Amino acid sequence: MDEDVLTTLKILIIGESGVGKSSLLLRFTDDMFDPELAATIGVDFKVKTISVDGNKAKLAIWDTAGQERFRTLTPSYYRGAQGVILVYDVTRRDTFVKLDNWLNELETYCTRNDIVNMLVGNKIDKENREVDRNEGLKFARKHSMLFIEASAKTCDGVQCAFEELVEKIIQTPGLWESENQNKGVKLSHREEGQGGGACGGYCSVL
Repeated sequence: MDEDVLTTLKILIIGESGVGKSSLLLRFTDDMFDPELAATIGVDFKVKTISVDGNKAKLAIWDTAGQERFRTLTPSYYRGAQGVILVYDVTRRDTFVKLDNWLNELETYCTRNDIVNMLVGNKIDKENREVDRNEGLKFARKHSMLFIEASAKTCDGVQCAFEELVEKIIQTPGLWESENQNKGVKLSHREEGQGGGACGGYCSVL
């Protein structure tokens, strides 16, 4: 493990096919957007190290297929995950309605009860919106999730989504500390209070 990295975190991205999971990940890790990105088959995997509040965390991000026929590996996706980004498309109400199914799957296969969940309404750059921001916020509050709207195309909210998720995980020591015992890990603390950070108040932190 890198000397200055506080911890390595397993993050999942889940949601219906076509909501932009891979595009969000590509924007976050490579700052790229590909409108012709093909559907994920099985699982894709990327690693990125970020710094949040002076703490470096290495993220192992699993991008999962939305289609039912690729879901045979489901239990192994969830095993040991510390954070989950649940994505829907604000222009497709059906992807929002099916969030309950994904939450059920999460509860079935997740091995921790203190996992941090972030709800992301993607594709806010499009005009044909079918899901209002307040609906997303209400759903997130009901299920004790963080919430943000984003656009992988324009970059809006993408960095913030991952940073807020990691910040919340780091603030939940039981999620990651056990893997770093006896390594002399010391948290850095922000001095200026728990404000909206660099995200300009995008996220609703619950």
